[in-house]
Amino acid sequence: MRTPYPVLERGGLNLIPRSCALAVMAKTPQAGAVKTRLVPPLDAEQAARLNTCFLQDVTGCVATLTSNSVHGYVAYTPAGGESAFDGLLPAGFRLLLQRGANLGERLLHATEDFLAAGYEAVCLINSDSPTLPNELPRRAIDALTSAGDRMVLGKALDGGYYLIGLKKAHRRLFEDITWSSAAVFDQTMERARELGLEVELLPAWYDVDNLESLRWLCEELFAGNGPHNPESLAAHPAPCTRDYLCSLIEKRGRHTLGLEWPAVGVT
Repeated sequence: MRTPYPVLERGGLNLIPRSCALAVMAKTPQAGAVKTRLVPPLDAEQAARLNTCFLQDVTGCVATLTSNSVHGYVAYTPAGGESAFDGLLPAGFRLLLQRGANLGERLLHATEDFLAAGYEAVCLINSDSPTLPNELPRRAIDALTSAGDRMVLGKALDGGYYLIGLKKAHRRLFEDITWSSAAVFDQTMERARELGLEVELLPAWYDVDNLESLRWLCEELFAGNGPHNPESLAAHPAPCTRDYLCSLIEKRGRHTLGLEWPAVGVT
């Protein structure tokens, strides 16, 4: 099946100066392959559906920032999964196939591929933060359009990062990193210091990949209590995620997902 979203190939784009690619890093939303740390309390199908909602909400956030010079993408894996995104992404989005054997290689090669296509800056954003305020990638874009080489990094509360923005593909930033650990952010900052690379830090935000962070998400969506929002940023409303969680709660009760919300009004 041919996807309605064009797949980026190296080179060939006619881009205006200072163009930036905003790319959401994602796996195809297939049951048993995504959000496995939420199974249980979810089953594999529910976890895949929640992952789909996250993807729709994060790309919806990115879509508010797109323009003639800022383009939205999903950088996906595995190969052959393009049709899984049919009908899920905002108009104008493109796809890029991830390359590499591990997360570091995939992040590096995605950066290389976007720069080779003619973009002057790249922001790679995770697909696990459905309430991510669009103000944060907006700040990344602004920083990357300034003169001089730099990295923009947004720390995740689990010790990783939710966004990395670059103007050059610095391989060292992705080497000797203990991926999927609480050390990722600190190790990446150390690599930047080794390179003498200027760093712009964004406010911290959170990924949703376990029961604790799912509880944070529910508190934010249904009680207005985000886990970490020092600047009172306007969180993305995450309508797809909110609607799906509401349907689960209505179907399975307020104590579903291992959560207890005696004071939370689900409407």
